Amino acid sequence: MKNKPPILWTNVLVFLLTFLVAAIGVPAYAYFYGFETVHWVATILTLGYAGMSITIGYHRLWAHKTFEAHPILQFILALGGAFALQNSALHWSSDHRVHHKFVDQNDKDPYSAKKGFWYSHIGWMLRDYQGDSYSDYSNVRDLQKNKVVMWQHKHYLALVIAMNFGIPLILGFIYNDIMGMLLTVGVLRLVLSHHFTFFINSLAHIWGSQPYTDKNTARDNGVLAFLTYGEGYHNYHHIFETDYRNGILWWQFDPTKWFIKGCSYLGLTKNLRKVPDVKIVAAKLKMQKFKTENKLLAKPNHQELIAKLEEEYQQLIERIKLYGQVQKEYLMAKKQKMSDAAFTEIKQNYKQLKQQITEQQKQWQQTLLQLA
Repeated sequence: MKNKPPILWTNVLVFLLTFLVAAIGVPAYAYFYGFETVHWVATILTLGYAGMSITIGYHRLWAHKTFEAHPILQFILALGGAFALQNSALHWSSDHRVHHKFVDQNDKDPYSAKKGFWYSHIGWMLRDYQGDSYSDYSNVRDLQKNKVVMWQHKHYLALVIAMNFGIPLILGFIYNDIMGMLLTVGVLRLVLSHHFTFFINSLAHIWGSQPYTDKNTARDNGVLAFLTYGEGYHNYHHIFETDYRNGILWWQFDPTKWFIKGCSYLGLTKNLRKVPDVKIVAAKLKMQKFKTENKLLAKPNHQELIAKLEEEYQQLIERIKLYGQVQKEYLMAKKQKMSDAAFTEIKQNYKQLKQQITEQQKQWQQTLLQLA
C-alpha cells in the first residue's frame, strides 16, 4: 500500500483550533457575556474585506490577470489576503493556475474535485501532496515582477499576525471588548472566510448547472455566488477565465465584478477584460444542442430530429458569427470620424442583424421545447 504524504501539522492545527473556538468558544461567550450589534457588523464587514481581497486580488487580478489595478489598491488587497490567511498571493495564484490548466486531473490538479468533496474542500491542504512542487513558481514569473505581490510574499507571516490579531485588538480597544472582538472578528470571521472560499473548490464542482461547458466538473450556483461575492458562477469562469466577470447577467450577484467596474471610474482599475458576447452565446448554444440531442436519442425518429436540430443550430451559429463581425465594424465606426451617412448605414445594419438574431434565438428556444 502506497504511503500517504506526511501530515502538515501547522495547517491541521490552524484549521482545527480555529474551528473549535468558533464552534464552542463563540457560543459560550455569547451565552455568558453576550455580543452586541457592533460585533456582528464588524464581523460581516471584515469578512467581506478578507473574502473580496481573495476574489478581487488573488483570483481575478493576480491569478487570471483579468484587469490591471493601481498599486494602492493592490496594497490594500495584499493586506486583505494576509487577513484571509490562504497563503501568499504568489503561492495561491500558482496553485490556481495549475488547477485551471489540469482541472479534474487527479494526478495534477492540486484540489481535483474528482477526488471527492473532503479532498477538494480541505483535505488537499492537510497533507504534503504537492511535495517538491510546493514552491515551484515557474508559472507565475509575471507575478514575481510585481513589487506588491513579492513584498507580501516575503513578509507574509508577519502580515498574517499583524492583520489577524491587530484588527480585532484595535476594534476591541475601541468598543471595550477585546475578547469578544478576538472571537468574532478574529476567529469566527476567519473560519467563515476559509470555508466560503473552499466551497468554490468543492461544492462549486458538485452542485449547480452547466450552461456553458461539460468539459469539466465546474458548476454555476447562485447560492454559492452569494456566499463568495460572485465566485459561484464557476461553470462560466472555467470556460472563460480571462473575463473579469463571473456573473455576466445584470441580475446575477457578483459584487466582485461591481467593485472592479466601480474602481475603473476612479482610476484604480483599468483594461477590464471581457469575453465577446458572440463567444458566450455560441458556448451556451452548443451546450443546449448537446443536451437536447441526448434527450432525442430515446425517440424512434431521433436521427431525423437531430438532423433538424443540427441544421437550425448551424444557421444560428453562422448568423452569430456574422453579427460579431458587424458589431466590431460598428464599435470601430463609433470611435472613428466617419460621415453621417456611412455611420448611419453601419448602425442600421448592426441593429437589423441584432433584431434578426433575437428572433432566430426565440425560434431556437421554441424548437428545443418542441423537440424535447
